[in-house]
Amino acid sequence: MKIYTKFGDQGQTRLVGGECVQKNNPRVECYGTVDELNSAIGLAISQIEKESSKSLLSLRDQLHRIQNELFNLGSLLACEKVETLPLLPALQGPHISSLEADIDKMTQELQPLKNFILPGGSPPAAALHMARTICRRAERNNVGLIETLQGKLTPTEIETLNTCLVYLNRLSDYLFTAARFANFSIGVDDQVWKK
Repeated sequence: MKIYTKFGDQGQTRLVGGECVQKNNPRVECYGTVDELNSAIGLAISQIEKESSKSLLSLRDQLHRIQNELFNLGSLLACEKVETLPLLPALQGPHISSLEADIDKMTQELQPLKNFILPGGSPPAAALHMARTICRRAERNNVGLIETLQGKLTPTEIETLNTCLVYLNRLSDYLFTAARFANFSIGVDDQVWKK
């Protein structure tokens, strides 16, 4: 199979169900940003693997799980045919609960947050903050997609897009906490915002 199809040379791409759309279609913007987020998480994982802290191994494993979940989420965003949705890997409440449990576990080890912090610190934390900001953009794009399609969606599609939205919202909280946890594990202080 060739990696290039030349189909995109005219500014078009295909969704999961085979529908042809422009590359700036709101759905493509949505799942494209999720793909960008997944790449940023991959970069964060590579930074974590350079560190010797054993407590970061669980964080790395969590991030690998999240990368797979983001692939599933991207396929849901790329699906325009309601009859195809049940054939795709689901994203459900337990995925969100898992993020919340991970956040709670990391938070127990961190000092209470009393100030705004700047993105940065250690290389893994900086990469996780970058992923967090991309995640926020993915969340905003998801809101835009829901608004664009308002009145045209079935209840199943609304539920799917709303679950994606909640997942991305919780993931951004997770990535913020993970960045702080990475700094803590490596012994680097968070950079406090100085007014």
